[in-house]
Amino acid sequence: MQANHEPNVIIECTYQSVWRDGFGARGWKINQSIGDPVVIASTAESGTRIPTSVFVHDIVDHHLCGLKLSGHRNEATALLLLQQRTQSNPASDFEQLINEDIIQGYVNGESMIDFLPQNLRKDIPLRYRRDDKLSIGFLCGLLGEAQLRKELVQHFFQMGHDNRKMAIKKWNKTGLDYSKRENIGLSIQRLLSRIDPVLLSNNPTVVHGQLHINSHSCQLEMDHSFGSISDHFINTP
Repeated sequence: MQANHEPNVIIECTYQSVWRDGFGARGWKINQSIGDPVVIASTAESGTRIPTSVFVHDIVDHHLCGLKLSGHRNEATALLLLQQRTQSNPASDFEQLINEDIIQGYVNGESMIDFLPQNLRKDIPLRYRRDDKLSIGFLCGLLGEAQLRKELVQHFFQMGHDNRKMAIKKWNKTGLDYSKRENIGLSIQRLLSRIDPVLLSNNPTVVHGQLHINSHSCQLEMDHSFGSISDHFINTP
């Protein structure tokens, strides 16, 4: 895997045909995220807007940038990194997080009062601040849901921008070339797309893997009879 003695990142990961984690999805998880109750396994499946899967997002925009996979603040940063990597607009993702979580009184990773920006936090009476649902409910009544959503979308963008430099610094500490993030993401996606039909056909219960990444290629090594597959995305001398 090493090319010109470049630093090499190894990520331990696990595939299961059914994860018994409350979601019951099929797919891969980074081993460090196993046990996190909000992390869902994913396969090579990608959406219509973005050419790479959720698992690639977990690796390239979260893990390699020093961001935990859970936490709304981490996701704000990771979605801006995803935007840079794929030219996708994160606004709709922010709106979904706001509608499904924040407006419902749920923040992952911190309390509502700590999550909110100062311009919204200052208006919440002290008697509501220890209750996430009461805090956001007060703001809904004060501003109206439409205006509150606009304010929260701006807050997600601001959180992402505020933490972006730190995430890039974390990436650079891996020794990987930051300018190759798009190539690395697409390379991992190709590996997932190649192995997924094999996994479906053989239907193993569990497969343990290691993803080896450098600035020129990615390789997925697996146990049992699945061996290893590699993808080189530029020619190296």
